Amino acid sequence: MRIAVGVDHGAFFMKDTVIKHIEALGHEVTDFGTYSDDSCDYPDIVKAVAPRVAAEEYDRGVLMCGTGIGMSITANKVAGVRAALCHDTYSARLAREHNDSNILCMGGRVLGHGPALDILQVWLETSFHGGRHQRRVDRISDLDT
Repeated sequence: MRIAVGVDHGAFFMKDTVIKHIEALGHEVTDFGTYSDDSCDYPDIVKAVAPRVAAEEYDRGVLMCGTGIGMSITANKVAGVRAALCHDTYSARLAREHNDSNILCMGGRVLGHGPALDILQVWLETSFHGGRHQRRVDRISDLDT
């Protein structure tokens, strides 16, 4: 898969580890920043990643800030994005199985490296179940304006 990754200063310290883990799983990664721990605005990072995922230039995206909350709120404003804020593997699995999440949001200040990588791996390896869930995802898409 082609994965777009973006973080703000609150998760910059985890970015290289996340990218290396995605690559080790055999996926292609594009880094959309930030490129230092200097303060930046997370909506700018979302603006670089979310429209590209929605347009299917990338199969999925990973966004991280201090808590993941700002990234998830902002990403879900982009039509075609189903961003899921996950801080455990159970939520990550269901975000894919039931909601066909195409962007994973996590909080760098909430998670350590180990849990974040576990969540990321589960999310990347889990497929959408379709079926009754497809109807619901379609209804989410109907809300896109």
